[in-house]
Amino acid sequence: MEEEEAMDLKQKINLELRNRAPEEVTELVLDNCHSVNGEIEGLNDTFKELEFLSMVNVALTSLARLPSLSKLRKLELSDNIISGGLEVLAEKCPNLTYLNLSGNKIKDLSTVEALQNLKSLKSLDLFKCEITNLQDYRESIFELLQQITYLDGFDQEDNEAPDSEEEEDDEEDDNDEDEDEEEDEAGPPGGYEEEEEDEDEAGSDLEGEEEEVGLSYLMKEEIQDDDDDDDYVEEGDEEEEEEEEIKAAGGERGCPALSARAFLTGSSDWSRNAAFLVT
Repeated sequence: MEEEEAMDLKQKINLELRNRAPEEVTELVLDNCHSVNGEIEGLNDTFKELEFLSMVNVALTSLARLPSLSKLRKLELSDNIISGGLEVLAEKCPNLTYLNLSGNKIKDLSTVEALQNLKSLKSLDLFKCEITNLQDYRESIFELLQQITYLDGFDQEDNEAPDSEEEEDDEEDDNDEDEDEEEDEAGPPGGYEEEEEDEDEAGSDLEGEEEEVGLSYLMKEEIQDDDDDDDYVEEGDEEEEEEEEIKAAGGERGCPALSARAFLTGSSDWSRNAAFLVT
């Protein structure tokens, strides 16, 4: 039974699209298919949102037909037959941060020198390339490409590079911190609660003042009532004193107390009483 022939790059791209438009694709994996004449085909400038591209083991010998992918950050090209022409990467993918060229035909430093123009490049893999057999290979690469942090998975102090998931988590954390800073600058939501609390406190103070005013008013009312009662008592005392004086005056003149009071009030009863006394 004959083995099923592997798809070429163009067929693989059509399969990976899954009825999506090229401009909607951010990741594209084209591993283990075969390239025609060792060149890239089926990939064009319409994949403008592409951030991750993998073409592992597709028998590539040239990158000349790589389209312009300005948003591309990670490029996997391991296990191909690439021996040069890396200058096209800086032209077509200027924002690359990760490049894997492991298992290719890269032999000397002059080939890698073309990567100096990839200013954002942080990680480069050259495993299983002949260049790794050079004396002082790592020191030479770090000196030549001073923008990179990791070579073959380790930095200059042999600290291992974080995996992709950790990098994504770090990026998400950075985005969260940026959002928090923006919220802090805009003003915390709690500010509204503080304003409400201030309003509640002001309302409580106002109610307290109203209660104090009410108590003061009631106390004044009670004091006024007491004063009125005292005035009433004093007036009653004065009337009693007047009546006693009238009684005393009536006794001296031989007039009944009732007639004396009538005399003071000028009533007609006094006139009759006076006439009676004369007779």
